[in-house]
Amino acid sequence: MLIAHRTGILAGYDCHLSTGKVEGINNNIKVMKRNAYGFRNKKYFKLRLYALHDCRITQNVG
Repeated sequence: MLIAHRTGILAGYDCHLSTGKVEGINNNIKVMKRNAYGFRNKKYFKLRLYALHDCRITQNVG
């Protein structure tokens, strides 16, 4: 199996990308969803998502 995926595995060493920032954003969204359980207003939740990152990361979303 490793031989079959050898090029993809070795490409990870050539291209040093980290998904840490995206994982942090996803974690913040999950925490906010847990805290907002029971709220009925989806528009307010969307506004909270934008405010969560101070519109630096999510400015082109939506």
